Amino acid sequence: KSTYIAKPNYFENFSLKEPGIPVLKDISCLAVFGDSVTTDHISPAGNIKKDGPAGKYLQSRGVQPVDFNTYGARRGNHEVMVRGTFANSRIKNLMMVGAGHDLPLPIDWNLVPEGGNTVHIPSGEKMSIFDAAMKYMEAKTPLLVLAGKEYGTGSSRDWAAKGPALQGIKVVIAESFERIHRSNLIGMGILPLQFKDGQNAQSLGLDGSEVFNIEGYDNNLKPRTDIKVTAKKKDGSVVSFTTMNRVDTPVEVVYLKNGGILHTVLRKLGAG
Repeated sequence: KSTYIAKPNYFENFSLKEPGIPVLKDISCLAVFGDSVTTDHISPAGNIKKDGPAGKYLQSRGVQPVDFNTYGARRGNHEVMVRGTFANSRIKNLMMVGAGHDLPLPIDWNLVPEGGNTVHIPSGEKMSIFDAAMKYMEAKTPLLVLAGKEYGTGSSRDWAAKGPALQGIKVVIAESFERIHRSNLIGMGILPLQFKDGQNAQSLGLDGSEVFNIEGYDNNLKPRTDIKVTAKKKDGSVVSFTTMNRVDTPVEVVYLKNGGILHTVLRKLGAG
């Protein structure tokens, strides 16, 4: 009954057989971020707001706002932490003003509202990033995030990778990654792809309303090779672009084939 600690669902339907690289197609975009999205933007941190997804969850479990405590105190409960992922009050998601609309370049980020919200593309509804992620998960739709330079900068925080993985995010496409966060994403089974120099979501005309497919991501994956991405827009037109996979070492390929480092270790223990 504890709201401080809970058994996480990382190993649901776990098998000792290595599943291999997943097929990533018909992917929806959960958010479009700019430069310098930090691990503090991504990871649950600070006080828990009573009107946010985590606060509503705790109240549904009989916890009064005066007893919420902090995300740090409840980091042993994934139900709280996944609801606090991307819930930072300062984060800006371009989809809140741009999804399905042509935006003038350069982007005026002052026009983008703050807060961890997004547009659920199938319905067109605006809602919290967590609520949208759960709708996509219910529909078995894989997710990705688009971002600018230095995605995941700042202090290394494990929940900045755990939370997105639990929200169903399979890919992050960014202009560049902070070194440790890139590794942490792979450790949770998330593929980091890097735009080619001079390209980003805005230069390619991507606003988050597209349906994405990742080509060449399979069991033949080699470190730091090109991966083709296609994005189908609502009008039927297709934008194709080439990214570099930021799987930098052979052992990271093994992690992705297993669904992450936790699964890799457990399979090795099971085999032993």
